[in-house]
Amino acid sequence: MVLGRVVGKAISMARHPSLAATRMLVVEPIAAASDDPVLCLDELGARAGDVVVMSNDGLYAREMVHDGTSPARWWVMAIIDDPGEVVARA
Repeated sequence: MVLGRVVGKAISMARHPSLAATRMLVVEPIAAASDDPVLCLDELGARAGDVVVMSNDGLYAREMVHDGTSPARWWVMAIIDDPGEVVARA
């Protein structure tokens, strides 16, 4: 699990068929080994600026889209209601 801040949503003209109806967000990790943004599947409705808990459990991400061959890896586990204290610790 990694904390991240949502930068925005990802829009694409060409996607893997498994991701056709899936909402995807661009999320920047907070205090992680890499600060490179990642694409996260989102079923919770996170918005730009939200702090989220994300996971790189690709097996569950593929279960979310019902396709074992999907390239999906990252997904949003939770949206942090009051990120002030959590981000200060990170």
